[in-house]
Amino acid sequence: MKPAAAPRPRIERRLLTLDRASGVVGEAQLDDLPSLLRAGDLLVVNDAATLPASLPARTPSGAAAEVRLVRARDDGRRWQAVLFGPGDWRTPTEHRAAPEPLAAGLRLEIAGLPAVVVAISRTSVRLFELRFETGVDEVWSAIYRRGRPIQYAHVPEPLALWSVQTSFAGRPWAAEAPSAGVPLDWSLLLRLRARGVALAAITEGAGLSATGDPAIDDALPLPERFEVPAATASAIAAAHARDGRVVAVGTSVVRALESAAAAGVVRPCAGETDLLIGPGYQLRAVDGLFTGLHEPTASHYALLQAFASRAQLDGAYAHAERGGYLGHEFGDANLIL
Repeated sequence: MKPAAAPRPRIERRLLTLDRASGVVGEAQLDDLPSLLRAGDLLVVNDAATLPASLPARTPSGAAAEVRLVRARDDGRRWQAVLFGPGDWRTPTEHRAAPEPLAAGLRLEIAGLPAVVVAISRTSVRLFELRFETGVDEVWSAIYRRGRPIQYAHVPEPLALWSVQTSFAGRPWAAEAPSAGVPLDWSLLLRLRARGVALAAITEGAGLSATGDPAIDDALPLPERFEVPAATASAIAAAHARDGRVVAVGTSVVRALESAAAAGVVRPCAGETDLLIGPGYQLRAVDGLFTGLHEPTASHYALLQAFASRAQLDGAYAHAERGGYLGHEFGDANLIL
């Protein structure tokens, strides 16, 4: 499926629908979303703001490199990250030159600040933990002054940070945009409310989509920080009590809610989740999914198979391919109910 090469306004985005029970595929526009949901349904969004998580770096030898932040391990001085060699997003990740090898104790310059390698992951020598050797205020200032949004080669022009934020973004937890929610502007959200669809939010630090390192990519998604507030847990209970459907906006919302659904009941909680959702997984909290169109090789596509069979998804995606739908983070949308 051809990827969208630039941010697109809501009115240009199409919506592919898939009925979970029958496998019937339909076509709509994104603006039709309120008419496809029912009064009493609950739409749950991820309100994590997207970090400028791609940072310029220099290795101990002085060579240029790139560090992509994955998740904060404390208040902002310590991070999990992935190291890339020279170059930028214009080169596909799988074609990027390998970076210099890292080892615990080595010192790097990241976004102009001194940092030390704290630990190397068993998954790959490129996946590591770092600690900035300055105050936390200096760290956050440098990230926002020197960093830029993570992007990939299918988007040729540099992205502005605002283009990867949702309308309801709050805490800066996400390494990459929780992109399913990006086209849901306040005009559309208010129309959903007028329809009788309730709205709620979780926060999950959406991680990296790809690194070009097979070992890391096979391990995606990595554990992610999340929080399900009490108000959202109560809204889910209320929706199910009135026979409404809980519709997740994006795979990160599914992961957070299912992680919080102990014994089938979503409870307020916060922490990190390493939950992997795929074929055969029995959904406990979520009834439907609003998401982008994902490549069949992506970890996101595996999660979709908790909602519909591989045959149903392949049929829907073949329909989208024939219809010229666009994929990736700025592409068209898919509603599975």
